[in-house]
Amino acid sequence: MPMRMVFDREDLVRCRFAVSPLCETHEAVRTLIRPLRHGYHQPWLRRFREAVAGLDLTALLLLMPTRGYTPDFLGPPPDAPLGSSARFEDELARLRDTDPDLAHREIARSLACTPGAAQTPVGRAMLTEPARAVRILADATEQAWTALVAADWPRLRTVLEADIATRSQRLAEGGLRALFGDLHPDVSWANGTLAVRGGSVALDDQHLSGRGLLLMPSVFAWPDTVSGFAPPWQPTIIYPARGMARLWETAPRPATDALNRLLGASRAAILAGLDEPACTADLAVRHRLAPSTVSVHLAVLRDAELVTSQRQGHQVLYRRTRLGTALAQKPAVHHEAARQLGRPEQA
Repeated sequence: MPMRMVFDREDLVRCRFAVSPLCETHEAVRTLIRPLRHGYHQPWLRRFREAVAGLDLTALLLLMPTRGYTPDFLGPPPDAPLGSSARFEDELARLRDTDPDLAHREIARSLACTPGAAQTPVGRAMLTEPARAVRILADATEQAWTALVAADWPRLRTVLEADIATRSQRLAEGGLRALFGDLHPDVSWANGTLAVRGGSVALDDQHLSGRGLLLMPSVFAWPDTVSGFAPPWQPTIIYPARGMARLWETAPRPATDALNRLLGASRAAILAGLDEPACTADLAVRHRLAPSTVSVHLAVLRDAELVTSQRQGHQVLYRRTRLGTALAQKPAVHHEAARQLGRPEQA
């Protein structure tokens, strides 16, 4: 049976997005124990094989059952506004401040999902000394962040914020029906109720009662959604971000010969590669160009109404316009596009 989140009128205007480096760190750790389900991340897994061998993640992994509940206090919904972007250090400090009684309740619930887990030495120690367990879990999380995520965080954050930019536009244009329409195959919206199928743990229906809903894209959550977060936490859905399938690609998708002739090789490649919104720095790395060069090309593409720019969080993201998409994806329209741009097709 799906879990249902029932919206009141106040909840309709209290849907928000957030990016959480802490939650993404825990999803990265979870990826380590289910690599066969994560073909997209095989390059990442190969790159960090040695780093993983040096980590002690025993306590964290014990609280990440294959099917079951993971303590909410490990990755509480961030309360930082999106524009300020949550900092890992701040989120980690919040984790370290977890009330021991709350930690004990959630740890006990999680351990109960795995037969015998509560009787293991690590499980018994966490239940006996929850305050110490919080410190151990926070230390392990910090080590995982440093070893597995920190170096790639600017690139990961770009993908996450690009997803939010796309979905925010859909929300503005078509409301919640458009927002939830392709969020995930397990998510559906009808009659003021959001239904979430699947998941690793059975959850009771929730009446949001004015608390609203937090939506967090994730690179490492694929192919699942993570939903729930009972009080005191804000109801939250973590879902796979758009564009994550291409995250570890080393070479951008090539442009067509016709597009190269029309725009020049570098501008054509940038336009063809903008399947998802991206910032100047990310495009520079992807296309092996100086950021200043990418900025010049983007300015030309924007003046030609082939891309638009939008500030999202701490950075500016560029996306193709409809004309830009048609030009990048359909060679048959190159002549018409050239005419609209007022330039010879061979330019």
